[in-house]
Formats: sequence, structure tokens, C-alpha cells
Amino acid sequence: MRFELPDYLRETYTGFGIDLEATNGDDSWTLPLPARYIIDREGVIRYARVNVDYTRRPEPDETIEALQQLDR
Repeated sequence: MRFELPDYLRETYTGFGIDLEATNGDDSWTLPLPARYIIDREGVIRYARVNVDYTRRPEPDETIEALQQLDR
């Protein structure tokens, strides 16, 4: 999943010398959405959290609880 930067953020990034077109190798001006996954030893995803609002992240306690569930 990716987030497309609006024009005003493109200007901000460009002002800081960040060129997402060059970094991404295309003209998409997108960034990946931050996500958190817990994958067990068999390769099964046991926990996944992603939010289109990059400021909303899972609480550390939630992740620790999900990890502890793997031991049970």
C-alpha cells in the first residue's frame, strides 16, 4: 500500500532536496504506508497493522501482547 503525496507536500519534499521520482524510479510521488507484521516460524502472518494515517501506529503493548500469543 502506498500514499500519494499531495502537491503541497511535493513542494516541501523538493525544498528539502528529496526527489521521490528519482528514488522511486517513476513519477508516482508515493511513499509506502508504515506497517507492522508478526510472522511465525512457519511463515504465517499472525499480526498485521497498517493505517493510511501514518501518525496512527499500534501501541507497543499491543505488539508485545501479539508476540506473547505466539509462545502459547
